[in-house]
Amino acid sequence: MKSLLLLTASGPLLILTSHQSLDDQKLLGVLRQKGIGKFVAFEVPLSLARERYGGHFHAVESNLHETDDLRVLDFNGQRVFQLFHFEELGSPILIERS
Repeated sequence: MKSLLLLTASGPLLILTSHQSLDDQKLLGVLRQKGIGKFVAFEVPLSLARERYGGHFHAVESNLHETDDLRVLDFNGQRVFQLFHFEELGSPILIERS
């Protein structure tokens, strides 16, 4: 499982996904279906997301199965930016798909 911060045109999203990579075409397809084709992504250490979100993380994680593509952990950009510092995140990954 991965935790990813996506900076999209409509705002930041913190997601959990069972896909192992942003190169996964199925994951990119699901994001495109949701209108997210262009974004900057940062991997958030799973342990850090679990620590910062506590019970909410557990509730979202327990609904994520290997057959699921992704779950939104947080769509409140202000909260996401307050909970994580850039130095805690992985290197930015730029994705642009039409």
